Amino acid sequence: MAAPAPRLISVFSSPQELGASLAQLVVQQAACCLADAGARFTLGLSGGSLVSMLARELPAAAAPAGPASLARWTLGFCDERLVPFEHAESTYGLYRTHLLSKLPIFDSQVITINPALPVEAAAEDYAKKLRQVRLNLAYCGIATCFSDNCFFASSELFPRNFLGLSSPPTQAFQGDSIPVFDLLILGVGPDGHTCSLFPDHPLLQEREKIVAPIRDSPKPPPQRVTLTLPVLNAARTVIFVATGEGKAAILKRILEDKEENPLPAALVQPSTGKLCWFLDEAAARLLTVPFEKHSTL
Repeated sequence: MAAPAPRLISVFSSPQELGASLAQLVVQQAACCLADAGARFTLGLSGGSLVSMLARELPAAAAPAGPASLARWTLGFCDERLVPFEHAESTYGLYRTHLLSKLPIFDSQVITINPALPVEAAAEDYAKKLRQVRLNLAYCGIATCFSDNCFFASSELFPRNFLGLSSPPTQAFQGDSIPVFDLLILGVGPDGHTCSLFPDHPLLQEREKIVAPIRDSPKPPPQRVTLTLPVLNAARTVIFVATGEGKAAILKRILEDKEENPLPAALVQPSTGKLCWFLDEAAARLLTVPFEKHSTL
């Protein structure tokens, strides 16, 4: 079995400080990826509380980059509910209303499911769209942004000896390869699920499909489309975000316990990428493993 991905746990005094730092990190990584002419920045978004957090912080953080830079972003979704985009449960619908309406990003830059299709066909269609996207062939990891030390919001969030420099990846979002996102932002549920990958569900064993349908989600709505673990673990950087005391117990299990049947979030171990956790103090209150405490004040 491969060694677990190195991880960095960063704890912030409040969700507001966490959100501000997360937005700055997204912008910094985008700048790294777009340093080469013709390159694109590929970002995978998750729903839940992340929608309001990014809607609050990302527009101002991204504004200095200008429309020309944002025109080279490609956005996808780590999972999606099979409901119309106007429905209150649609992740894309929520981002369209609360975030994308504030950014100079065109519909053509956003990869979405087709909610009118049956769930199996919607998953196949989304996988096809991912494979058709032209991505960077050059490496654009976070570490290329910095010199001797990575610094972020006046804090050394990502020391260079953690991130390191990897050899250039050879895969892109096309052909039969696994899509390699530059950055995936994931949430974690109180049961340890991430995306629409739930504890003890057969989809945790999926190794062939890059996108899978789910008809029996334990959390409504029951029909969903989700990225699979091979895609999550192919990403160049994965950041989990969790806030609130209600996440404390499950985070302790994910980050500290060695369970025979690991929770879905614990199975996210990027094979060559970086794994980071952004938590607020309430979510981190039960942790005994080392973490970095940060403040943007």
